[in-house]
Amino acid sequence: MSAMKIHLSFKEKYGSTALVAGASEGMGAAWAFALAARGLDLILIARRREPLLATAAYIRERSGVNIQTITCDLAAPDAAQQIIDATREKSIDFLVYNAAASYIGPYLATSPYTHHSIAAVNMLTPLTLLHHCGAKMTERRRGGIVLMTSIAGFQGAGYLATYAATKAFTRILGESLWYEWRPLGVDVIACCAGATTTPNYLNTNPGKASSLEPTPQAPEQVIEECLRRIGTRPSFISGAANKWVSFLMQHIFSRKMAIRTMGDGMKKMYGIN
Repeated sequence: MSAMKIHLSFKEKYGSTALVAGASEGMGAAWAFALAARGLDLILIARRREPLLATAAYIRERSGVNIQTITCDLAAPDAAQQIIDATREKSIDFLVYNAAASYIGPYLATSPYTHHSIAAVNMLTPLTLLHHCGAKMTERRRGGIVLMTSIAGFQGAGYLATYAATKAFTRILGESLWYEWRPLGVDVIACCAGATTTPNYLNTNPGKASSLEPTPQAPEQVIEECLRRIGTRPSFISGAANKWVSFLMQHIFSRKMAIRTMGDGMKKMYGIN
């Protein structure tokens, strides 16, 4: 009974429909499960149609919530408009922008197109989507927004340059909108995650960077902490070990040492010469 009260209060606070961008697997699928467990209907977006439909079917069978799926490449110039057009009849009450693109390796070893695509998925598409959804939420004076970001964005990160830069952008954007929209009834939070046991992370075959490297968290751990924090602060770092390492990097190490530590760790994790 207590769990049911928690779930109902969440739905009563934010509304009945959640949109999750980047929802086919990993963190996004876990977000979809968590929000369905709280009774919210779902709009799930991903680039790959088959895994998206499989995730939607699995959640629908177990939760009974209504689910709309949208297959969309979030790097496309009109991606946000595709989503807006497909959801025109829906009220989006809770938004999770989980989608992210990344490239691991020397900056010059891939084309400008790769870097532009990362910027589109991680910054440009969410800017338009936030503008659309935020306008509706602030008008209703109710809503919640989660921007998934990364502790990689707290300092320069060699061999992860564009991704890390976009994640710094996402955190600052989330913190800024937290201030602007909080008086208007909309909770915004930037969730700064560390390594997480998602298929995308595991598929990179990472090695051990150093003895300081925290053990990767499960997606569900990150999400439950985020759901406890939203409405209480503009951003947070998930996981006690990630918080400790971040404190060390930001407050004990010099800026130069923090950047070197991050770059050296990437070289060791991925065997970059």
